Amino acid sequence: MFARTMDLFEIFGFQVRVDITWLFLAALITWSLATGYFPQIEPGLAARTYWWMGIAGMIGLFLSIVFHELSHSLVARRFGLPIRGITLFLFGGVAEMEQEPVSPKAEFLMAIAGPISSFLLAGTFYLLAAAAGDALPHPVVDVLGYLALLNFILAAFNLLPAFPLDGGRMLRAVLWHRKGSSRDATRIAARIGSHFGVALIVLGILNAIGGNLVGGFWLGLIGLFLRSSALAHMQESALRHSLEGERVERYMTAPPVTVPPTLTLRELVDRYIYRERHEAYPVSDSSGRPLGIVSVHDVRAQPREEWGRITVGQVMTESGPGNTIDADADAVRALSTMQKNGHGRLLVTRGSQLVGIVALKDLLRLLSLRMDLEGDA
Repeated sequence: MFARTMDLFEIFGFQVRVDITWLFLAALITWSLATGYFPQIEPGLAARTYWWMGIAGMIGLFLSIVFHELSHSLVARRFGLPIRGITLFLFGGVAEMEQEPVSPKAEFLMAIAGPISSFLLAGTFYLLAAAAGDALPHPVVDVLGYLALLNFILAAFNLLPAFPLDGGRMLRAVLWHRKGSSRDATRIAARIGSHFGVALIVLGILNAIGGNLVGGFWLGLIGLFLRSSALAHMQESALRHSLEGERVERYMTAPPVTVPPTLTLRELVDRYIYRERHEAYPVSDSSGRPLGIVSVHDVRAQPREEWGRITVGQVMTESGPGNTIDADADAVRALSTMQKNGHGRLLVTRGSQLVGIVALKDLLRLLSLRMDLEGDA
């Protein structure tokens, strides 16, 4: 999901990382707090004080989002759902699940844990600000008050029944319980989320026309994110439904076009990439045993003048559980493996032999064909 992330720290076994877009958000929030919000509620302070308040507010936001997502992650772990980690990005944060919840109860409790934690933080910061009174400097009390308001807004916004917000996931859990179908529940909840995203986009445009350019821009951007996320979840749910009970063998490309590890990158480009026009190639030895996979990206990462010297074996990604799957495995497992490890292709084996390659785009093409032939059934 995120291609440009930095690992920060680990808490309760969950790796916390930030996407590069979070750095932009952090800078924007610090600037807006230091030049707009805090000078408005507490005028007359030195500019340096406002900037320290802005930085403290941004750090508080960061910790609040981590706490919110950590609550999701701990409940998910309670129900046996693996979490890759917690990632903060432009629109907040996400606990990256490796698989969907196994029951409506797990979905509901995991979803509601986030807003509850944010409400608890809001109450805690409010009580601290109220209890501090004149015992603490006014700037400190102002920051505590800001964090109380921020967490209240975060909790309230996430309770909106717009998938994939927490409220939308709670709605999906209720629909799943009533209808007995996670796919139907996802379809309804995602459509509501998509419509809500459109409403935010329209509201953002109206705000921009009315003169609130910054507010309108953010509303529109959040609306676009909600709409695209809802549609992506709907597509993924339909894809999983189509793949249930199917073997990987049915969707793989066989026999695959393989290359030896001793091939130079120049030979790979001239004899395979330009002729076969594939983006990646399995690497195997003379006995057909898979060694790894080499992609156009791997070649591009090397200096062009070195292509004639560097071999495929030196730059390939070695085969392993993250990019290899058995031909008799369930196709849904292939999809989960791709999502978990960020690979768009998997080597398909039977025993110790390479028998094919399966790509995410092939699975998506199948979904499109099925929908054309069978409708949205």
